[in-house]
Amino acid sequence: MSEKRDFDKAAATWDDEPRRVKLAREVAQAVVAAVPLSGDMDVMDFGCGTGLVTLFLQPSVRSITAVDTSRGMLDVLEAKVHKHGIANVRTHLLDAERDAPPPGRYHLIVSSMTLHHVADPAPLFRLFRDLLLPGGWLCVADLDREDGSFHDDPTGVLHFGFERTSVKGLLTEAGFMEVSDTTAAVIHKSSPVRTGDYPVFLISCRRQYP
Repeated sequence: MSEKRDFDKAAATWDDEPRRVKLAREVAQAVVAAVPLSGDMDVMDFGCGTGLVTLFLQPSVRSITAVDTSRGMLDVLEAKVHKHGIANVRTHLLDAERDAPPPGRYHLIVSSMTLHHVADPAPLFRLFRDLLLPGGWLCVADLDREDGSFHDDPTGVLHFGFERTSVKGLLTEAGFMEVSDTTAAVIHKSSPVRTGDYPVFLISCRRQYP
């Protein structure tokens, strides 16, 4: 489980899975319900992949910086941006363990289905706090705790989902307030081996004011 998944290789066909597109739409809808988006907001989508959530949110905000560790994923997003003439999305390639974060401060940071690839979420939450403007919003979506059966390929999966109370506790410790959770989506998976439903939470919170 410590190996890294080759997201560059997976990028070309990533959006071909309807389940992923549906999940991104439902997560984006949960963000819209939790956060008062406006046309003067600058947003970061951390772990953006091919930009499914990015492009659902893009029309409602001033700008989105789409951050990912996979050049292949960002290439797919950049092709979409070019094709549709989208002017308010820029991409940023980041190795969170080695690279400095992108410059700027944000009104909102979103991260969907990325946390289970992060060994220790606590430093990441502190980074998010530092990148947010005072009172800025953070929305994190990921799987509820599961038995390890969700991923067909567990390469790079460091957590089999999360207990919501644990994530909310880490966010409070990192300096966030108004921490709340909701179920953003339920992913139904069916195979000859296993059929099951996997809830996806959205936890929203705000950076404390100085």
